[in-house]
Amino acid sequence: MTEEKIYAELTEIFNDVFMADDMKLTPELSAKDVPGWDSFKQIEIMVSVEERFNIKLNTREIDSLRNVGDLAAVIARKT
Repeated sequence: MTEEKIYAELTEIFNDVFMADDMKLTPELSAKDVPGWDSFKQIEIMVSVEERFNIKLNTREIDSLRNVGDLAAVIARKT
């Protein structure tokens, strides 16, 4: 799966989770940059990512995520 496709899918997920329609995802984007991105939203994002990309994320992978770029890299490795 291409990086462009991964970011397109992630944008849809983030727009759904944050009930927005204009989120701009960059590799550097992290929870501190998005109002309302708390632990509950993080869980929603992870569950949505697993469902959308048909992958399973383990605890170590989730704990290592620091930004959207890290998440995209994990998705790329697993798809």
